[in-house]
Amino acid sequence: MLQSGDKAPDFILLDKNGSKVSLSDFSGKKIVLYFYPRDNTPGCTKQACAFAGAYEDFRKQDIVVIGISKDSTASHQKFAEKYDLPFILLSDPELQAIKAYDVWQEKKMYGKVSMGIVRTSYIIDENGVIEKVMPKVKPDTNAADILAYLRE
Repeated sequence: MLQSGDKAPDFILLDKNGSKVSLSDFSGKKIVLYFYPRDNTPGCTKQACAFAGAYEDFRKQDIVVIGISKDSTASHQKFAEKYDLPFILLSDPELQAIKAYDVWQEKKMYGKVSMGIVRTSYIIDENGVIEKVMPKVKPDTNAADILAYLRE
C-alpha cells in the first residue's frame, strides 16, 4: 500500500460523461481520492451519499472529491443521477489507478477468496503528494472521518 509522503500516481480515466480526467488536472488543489467496490451496492451507496451530503464542506475548502471503481461510465452516470452525486466518479475497468494505488487485493467473504477493491481513501496535497492513507474505511463514516482529519 502507498504511504504518506509518497508521490500520488497520476492516471487518466473517463468520468461518467466519457471525458478524460487526470489526477494532474487538479494540481494545486487538495484531493480526496476514494476507491470503492461497486456502484449501487448498499455500502458503496452509503459511502457515496455521505460524500454527497458533506460535499459542500469539501467545496468550501476547495477540495476535489473523486470516487473510483471499475464500473463502466454508463453505470457511474446512472449511479450519480439516482443519488444526485455532485462529485467526480471515474471508471477504471482496466484497473490502472486501482492497481497503482494498491487497492486491488485478495478479499475473503463467506469463506470464499477473490480479488477485489479494498475500500480505501487517500488525501493528496496540493503538490500531488499523499498526505494521508485511510485503508479499509467504513462506508457511512468515511466522509465525516476525512473532514474531521482536515480540521485537525
